[in-house]
Order: sequence, then structure tokens, then C-alpha cells
Amino acid sequence: MSSNSTTPPTGRTVAGTADIKRLLSAAFIGTALEWYDYFLYGTAAALVFNKLFFPSLDATTATIASFVTFAVGFAARPIGAAVFGHIGDRYGRKAALIITVVMMGVATG
Repeated sequence: MSSNSTTPPTGRTVAGTADIKRLLSAAFIGTALEWYDYFLYGTAAALVFNKLFFPSLDATTATIASFVTFAVGFAARPIGAAVFGHIGDRYGRKAALIITVVMMGVATG
């Protein structure tokens, strides 16, 4: 518990100003990094992936195909959030984290 947190008569801990600032900073940094990742992937999809992954297609079709792969990943996020939110609620956040890390490792391997 933080030194600037208080415990009201209800027994709940109330976050202090420093805790809220730390939370907001972490949320901002995480969101900024995530959207920067989307910016980089979208740029690469437009400029590189069409030539790298779809060389046998004409330029327009290859660009559309690379953007479709970007769209599939973007659309799959809410589905993954629902599935792993359920797993996190039922079995705990640690189990959900371990499952996602193992799945990423298997996919990378």
C-alpha cells in the first residue's frame, strides 16, 4: 500500500494522488507504444509487405492483401480480449498471461 493511500471506515483502500498519477502515466505510455506499433505495422504493410510477402501479385492486389492481413489482426483483438478476459476472470490473470506467452512462443517457434 502506498504511503499516501488512506483506509476509510468501509475498509477499502483509497488511492492517493501519486498512485493515480502513476496509473495514468503507465496507461498513457502503454497506449502510446501500442498505437506507435500500429503505425509502424500499417506503414510497413503499405510500403514493404506487398513486395515482400506477395511478389507474384500485381502491385494493387498485393497492397490490398497486405492491408487485409493488417485488418485481420486488428479485428481479432476484441475477440482475443473477450476470450482471455473470460479466462482471466475464471482462472486468474496469471493463467491468462502464461497461456498468451506460451501461444506467442509456439507461434514464433
